[in-house]
Amino acid sequence: MAAKDEFGRAGEERAARYLADAGWLILARNWRCREGELDLVAQRDGVLAAVEVKSRRGIGYGHPFEAITPRKLDRLRRLAVAWAIAHPDEARGRRVRIDAIAITGDDAATAPLEHLEDVR
Repeated sequence: MAAKDEFGRAGEERAARYLADAGWLILARNWRCREGELDLVAQRDGVLAAVEVKSRRGIGYGHPFEAITPRKLDRLRRLAVAWAIAHPDEARGRRVRIDAIAITGDDAATAPLEHLEDVR
C-alpha cells in the first residue's frame, strides 16, 4: 500500500475514534455503491451523518476542506441518500447531513483534527 493510502486510512481511523469518543455510533466505514464511497456513516441524537475525511500532511495543496468542491458535495449528498435507502432501519426518522473532518499534519494519529458539521 502506498504511503499516502496508509496515511489516509490512519486519518479515517482517527476520525472514527474522534466521533465515537464524542458519542457518535459508527454505522459504516468505506461504504460503497455505484455512485462512489462514503468514508464514514455515523449517528447520534436523531442525526445521520455521512462523513468525508480528508487527511493531508500539510497545506501545500490547500486546506483539506478545499477539496470538498460543489461537485464533490453533490456526490456526497447522493451517496448519503443511497446509504439511507439501502439501510432504512438505521435511517428512519433521522435527519441526514454531510460532515467533513480534516486532519492536517505529519502524523495522522496526533495531527490537529477539525470537524465541520452540516456542510452545505
